Amino acid sequence: MRIPFYQIDAFTDRLFGGNPAAVCVLDRWLEDSVLQAIAAENNLSETAFLVGRNGRYALRWLTPKVEVDLCGHATLATAYVVFRHLEPSLREVAFDSRSGELRVSRAGDLMTLDFPAIHGQRCACPMQLSEGLGREPLEVWRAAKYLCVFAEEDDIRALQPDFSRLADLELMGVIATAPGHSVDFVSRMFAPRVGIPEDPVTGSAHCMLATYWAARTGNTLFNAKQLSSRGGDLGCELRGDRVLISGRAVQYLQGEILLNP
Repeated sequence: MRIPFYQIDAFTDRLFGGNPAAVCVLDRWLEDSVLQAIAAENNLSETAFLVGRNGRYALRWLTPKVEVDLCGHATLATAYVVFRHLEPSLREVAFDSRSGELRVSRAGDLMTLDFPAIHGQRCACPMQLSEGLGREPLEVWRAAKYLCVFAEEDDIRALQPDFSRLADLELMGVIATAPGHSVDFVSRMFAPRVGIPEDPVTGSAHCMLATYWAARTGNTLFNAKQLSSRGGDLGCELRGDRVLISGRAVQYLQGEILLNP
């Protein structure tokens, strides 16, 4: 079996920036164990698998360890593959996922994800969280991930997490955020529990970041930057119970996975 395979750098306009995702185009679903083995072999934060045609696809995302419910950068990468290689005449594609229907539209080389808004609940800071981050956040919110708020961008840049401590938290990941110097807000994202010590750019985190910063500032439009070593740039718009997340992508490679039947 030959599986078409692409590796795409998402939320960037330059090669070796943003967040790399693998995209595997299937004509039918394989056993879950095979999908997980492929994701582990790829050893990227996410591998996306899609099955479908005519502008509508079923989409799944797997880290090297687990399947996840929502992934922004791998959805952007998958949309890039659909628009560039599978159905270049499309201006919008629909994905059926664990998080419901997700649509991606394009205008030129800018693509926009239509994702669900995620609202956190304010909570006390677990000791393990502050110890894992190496400093105490000003605020902590929780949903599927912790959202930790700091005073300024330099606080986010200075974080040196203890990943072994963060991996033992009950939630799957930790988002750290603060106002930005040249953008509305900055962030970093850590998810060692699911095999991603630091994610380069996390589209799904901005479903929660957009709702937090909208409540705090009263604005609904944001320019955001993720401060990983690779870096990433995102536009966000809170629109009711949805968040529109915009970005670009660059193709790194194209090939085939050779899978024994």
